[in-house]
Amino acid sequence: MSKIIDVHHLNFSFGSGEIERPVLKDVTLSIEKGEIVLMTGPSGSGKTTFLTIVGGLRQAYHGSVQVLDQQLAGSTEQVKISIRQQTGYIFQQHNLLKALTALQNVSMTLEMHDTMTERQRLDQAAAMLDAVGLSDRMHYKPEQLSGGQRQRVSIARALVGKPKIVLADEPTASLDKQSGQEAVAILKKLAKESGTAILLVTHDYRILDIADRVVELEDGIIRNG
Repeated sequence: MSKIIDVHHLNFSFGSGEIERPVLKDVTLSIEKGEIVLMTGPSGSGKTTFLTIVGGLRQAYHGSVQVLDQQLAGSTEQVKISIRQQTGYIFQQHNLLKALTALQNVSMTLEMHDTMTERQRLDQAAAMLDAVGLSDRMHYKPEQLSGGQRQRVSIARALVGKPKIVLADEPTASLDKQSGQEAVAILKKLAKESGTAILLVTHDYRILDIADRVVELEDGIIRNG
């Protein structure tokens, strides 16, 4: 399998000089195509920072951050945009637009695909909502959906553009055990079918069994993996 994410000796700090605070310390981690990796560790250990660097949302300068065969460390904004266009993001707070239906929230992701008509975007979004079990809820707005259903919409939104990578930050934190397990099971099934690599940051030890591999980040250092 080819390496989708290949990070070596990554160091990252907030601030500089006397107020410099190291967050990531010599982090090395590789993730293969189709692999699901869960990253655990205490709050403040650098998990979300690592996720945002790999996803092209934050700039790193020290070390190597090779994502989809492009170097993100010290990269231009255009390189980061290219990575973001091939990445699906799932967050703890679903970040759905309240005024839009589930179908509209998902289809918006496809607007960056200039070759698609609006009809094609809506059809593809509807198919993805059907895949996550929400074919009967696609015209509901977020406040009409349960927490588990909203997270399914966010999973559909992350996957509808057929990304090569999905980055998930505490996607089950606000869900009960059953809803959380259902959400990640759907994510795993759909990602395995498409060969998408998943990096999922979590404190939720109830979902560790979905992973191909679990790594622990503690005090900015990878302890295993």
